[in-house]
Amino acid sequence: MLIGKKRKLGRKIGEIQAGEKLEMQETIEDKDLLLYLGLTNDNNPLYIQHDYATLTPFKKPIVPQIMLMGMVTSAVSKYLPGPGSSIVESQFSFIKPVYHYSKLTFLFEITEVDREHHIVHMKAAAKNEDGIEVLKSSLQVCPPYPPKSITSHTMENF
Repeated sequence: MLIGKKRKLGRKIGEIQAGEKLEMQETIEDKDLLLYLGLTNDNNPLYIQHDYATLTPFKKPIVPQIMLMGMVTSAVSKYLPGPGSSIVESQFSFIKPVYHYSKLTFLFEITEVDREHHIVHMKAAAKNEDGIEVLKSSLQVCPPYPPKSITSHTMENF
């Protein structure tokens, strides 16, 4: 049970400034693909069948785009703004295919902080190991709210 336990939250809206950046790297491993495919029951042959993929313009199996979206949203939840954040809007463009075993470099940037509406505007992009941009996105994120004490309203009705 988590009630009353301290949980590390991400940065609050007042602690975030436009222009902040985060860079991180992810390598697409077999285990990641298998976990995704097992969890979603997505058996698209373009993701897993070499014999099929070689007959397409892609030439080899590609990484599911939703997995790439998951890497972006995970970074928001873990790092910027961090735990307690919620994505309220996103837009993704998948510029080039990402192949199995690719090493991606993601760059996140805070483009605007709207304190009045408690929203942070961000952009994210990813490049493969050859420096070619493969993904870009824009996000609107609600940073974590400071938690209210569980006992803050206990005596209100008395």
